[in-house]
Amino acid sequence: MKTYLDGREIELLEKVAGNLRDQLLIRLLSRLGCRVSEALGLTVDDIDLAQGLITIEHLKTRLNLQCPSCGTHLGRKHVFCPVCGKRVEEVISKARAHRRVRTLPVDQDTVSMLKEFIKQSGPVEKNDRKFVFGINRHRAWQIVKRCAEQAGLPELVNPETGRRHGVSPHRLRDGIAVRAKKTDSSADGLRLLQEHLGHASFNTTARYRKIGSDEHREWYDRLWTKGNDSRGT
Repeated sequence: MKTYLDGREIELLEKVAGNLRDQLLIRLLSRLGCRVSEALGLTVDDIDLAQGLITIEHLKTRLNLQCPSCGTHLGRKHVFCPVCGKRVEEVISKARAHRRVRTLPVDQDTVSMLKEFIKQSGPVEKNDRKFVFGINRHRAWQIVKRCAEQAGLPELVNPETGRRHGVSPHRLRDGIAVRAKKTDSSADGLRLLQEHLGHASFNTTARYRKIGSDEHREWYDRLWTKGNDSRGT
């Protein structure tokens, strides 16, 4: 069983996509390595077509919000503190302003695809913002799953739990991580990958050495290769 998608299989996903929107969704998930929620949150204003850059808000960042008067834990939508009744809009507004963002480079082929999609009036306007994708998370998962089935891609196995699962948006994120690790597994390379994926912890990035590594098999095979007999030492 495979543990991740390779480049050829991701290309197959794009080819069987029924329209430019679905093709672009798969392309951004696989090339940017972003989370599906981050891809769906992209707006036209987040894209710099001239420089080939896309800015992504790090939606997984947790905000630890507390009322400055009584210390009560606050939710993102609170206007008044539920305990002391003080207005807390300003506290929440400032916290949101400090949320992490990362600006990622994107290749020219993807830039051309984005230009064509925008030209075709693909983006959807909501609340005075033009979102690249006007679909929800469930629909995005359906698109990736359908394309995987049409492409005849096999189930993948989680190398840490052994559980089998179908191809999902997150498996496209895994794909770029493994590809990057195979290209450059140095400390600097893994640090760049950490920044690209938006991992808060380096340990999360480093686990892709295990997911994408064939070194153990190669090492074992070399032990028994003719000419490596060490019985006389």
